[in-house]
Amino acid sequence: MKGYSEQRGIHGFAFASDADVDIDTALPRSRTLSQAELMSSSHPRFGVWALVHGSRAALQDPDEPYDASWTRNRELILQAERLGFDSTLIAQHTINPHREDLDQLEAWTVSAAIAALTSKIEIITAIKPYLYHPVVLAKMALQIEEISQGRFAINLVNAWNRPELAKAGIGFAEHDERYAYGHEWITIVDTLMRGERTNFKGQFFDVEDYVLRPADRFRSRPRIYVGGESEPARELVADKGDVWFINGQPIDDVRALIANVAARPRAAQPLRFGLSAFAIARPTEAQAQAHLDHLFKLAEKDTALRAAQKEHIDPKVVMHQTFAKSKRVGSNGGTAAGLVGSYDTVARRIVEFHEAGIELFMLQFQPFEADMEIFAKEVIPRVRERIGVDLGQPAG
Repeated sequence: MKGYSEQRGIHGFAFASDADVDIDTALPRSRTLSQAELMSSSHPRFGVWALVHGSRAALQDPDEPYDASWTRNRELILQAERLGFDSTLIAQHTINPHREDLDQLEAWTVSAAIAALTSKIEIITAIKPYLYHPVVLAKMALQIEEISQGRFAINLVNAWNRPELAKAGIGFAEHDERYAYGHEWITIVDTLMRGERTNFKGQFFDVEDYVLRPADRFRSRPRIYVGGESEPARELVADKGDVWFINGQPIDDVRALIANVAARPRAAQPLRFGLSAFAIARPTEAQAQAHLDHLFKLAEKDTALRAAQKEHIDPKVVMHQTFAKSKRVGSNGGTAAGLVGSYDTVARRIVEFHEAGIELFMLQFQPFEADMEIFAKEVIPRVRERIGVDLGQPAG
């Protein structure tokens, strides 16, 4: 392992930089993650979802008209960086998953542009393996890693929206086959992003004597995030991922998911964990609940759209099974994570999630820009203060 280097962001959190920690240092195959290691992970990091297909809670909001444009997303991510957010997640869709006549931002070209415009924020770009050959994708990832100077990451998702692949003639394979394909795919991408000469022959791919240059100049390779909560997804992230993205849900469910995957043997460093959540933070509980009620009413306007979308979803996708358990607004679990309340309540719940093992909180808001600023100014300093008190770390 390379030497540990501590950096401090705008909010005073200390964290280990990937430039200083070799993410592929081998551990014994029998090595599992202990609760103590979960508790001692780096301080919480905060990210924002890019609005690649419009607002996350309700699409017909008069106070936030539909806007998935490059201009809006560029300014949103630049604002997030100025406010001290650590990451942005740019989801990948070729056609809008809500309605095909709505605008949809293209993830990978936008990510390259964002890499050139920013200097601090981590850029996490989603990828559905069937849409790009692994050799091509690995080359693209290394190029954006070069542009960003070591701030790029990929988020592997194995697709749930049937028309996106089926209408293109690619085909929408059965759930477990998609994960088998994804496992071969990420194995090739992983070695190529490391600059290794790659030979691979499997069920889906045959790559011979392939090597990419330039290799990563900043670390061993870009970070790999993995989404999905099915058994094949858990196996994949334990084997190949650096960070597991968990969809927003109650903390006891999150603890159980972390315990399940953290107990699995892996050859790499201990797995880290991220959580998607929709946050509503207001001065009082009543104000936060009033805004949640407002968003629920706005979301009712999208009922027909959501019903039509449901027809395109693979019923075996665990993410959507989880969503059916509770009422929520926002995507990828949204408000089911419970980050709704006063500034102090939301800060306390974030610390509880962090103590359970969550490092990165990938957040949604509506209205996005205004609530993102409120969160940065009111919630993040409270989280820092609580961690300083509860975990014995310096608060400033």
